[in-house]
Parts: sequence; C-alpha cells; structure tokens
Amino acid sequence: MVRSRDERIDDAVLSATLELLGEKGYGELSIGSVATRAGVHRPAIYRRWPSKRHLVVDVVQAQIGTHPTPDTGDLRADLVAGISTLVVGLRDTVVGAVLPALVADLASDPELARDFQANFFQPRRNSTAAVLESARARGEIRDDFDLDFVLDALAAPIYYRALFRHLPLDELLAEQSVDSVLLTLARSVS
Repeated sequence: MVRSRDERIDDAVLSATLELLGEKGYGELSIGSVATRAGVHRPAIYRRWPSKRHLVVDVVQAQIGTHPTPDTGDLRADLVAGISTLVVGLRDTVVGAVLPALVADLASDPELARDFQANFFQPRRNSTAAVLESARARGEIRDDFDLDFVLDALAAPIYYRALFRHLPLDELLAEQSVDSVLLTLARSVS
C-alpha cells in the first residue's frame, strides 16, 4: 500500500523554506534548519525533495506561478499580465534574492536544471506560447516568427534586471518588454 503525501507537511516545509530564505538567504539555508522550522523530521523532507536546491525550485514555482498568461483575446493586455507576474515575483518575493545562486546551481546540476525546466520554466513558456498562437490564428500578428525567440525576448529584460539589479524591476518594464516584442510581430500593412 502506497502512503499518500501529507499536504500539511508539504505546506509547512514550503512555508519554512520561504521564511528562512528571507531571513538567511540561499547560501545559509539547510534541510536541517527547514525541518526544525517546519516541525518535521529531515527524512520527511528528503522523501519529498532530494536536495535543498530541489526544494527551492518548488518555492520559486509556488511564488511566481506556472501559468501566468491569460487568454482573453487582448494580446497586449494578456502578455503584460503574464510578464508582470515575473516582475512581481522577482521583485516582491525572496525569489529575486535567491535567483543568482539558483542559476549557478542550475548550471552545475543537470538533473536540477531538467527539473526546473520541466516544472517551472517550460509551463510558463507554454502559457505564453498558447496566447501568441491564439493571436496568430486570429490574424492579429505575423505568421512568420520564431516563437522561441519571442518567448525569450519577452522575459529576458526582467531576468536581466533581476540578476544584475542595475535598474528597478517595475510594471513599466513589463509593458516596455511586451511593446518591443509586439512591434516585431505587427502585421505589415500593404
């Protein structure tokens, strides 16, 4: 008989991780400190997450979300809404502070990178891709564009500012990113 996961433990561990990331940062976070804060035993955490890095990926996913872009038929508004979730998540949660260290771990841990791609990065891209494909089907934007490049171009300015902190992350950045991309997707007027 397979025991089902206790969501109370999952919630307590994710909450404790989020709190400790805010207090101590990524480098000082440990499974032991999370277990103590959550009031659970370390093996309970390791049964759910193989490492602290995997746990942090789940916190990132919970804080920023995986289906950001609505499909209301207003392409600009939908894209701004989707990209704004990234701005807010990286600006207003601990995720922005842990992003540089997490990116370094992703670069050195192929299994973690696959997990991050599958559970966070790709679902977000798929959400936005679906909206762009709907707009393409409606004839609202050009037919001939590189979808992967467009998806990268929408999010790149936000990730760049989150990593380098040289300028603020704000809603205007989301709008500028979307508007720049939409200029390249505009149908030519004959």
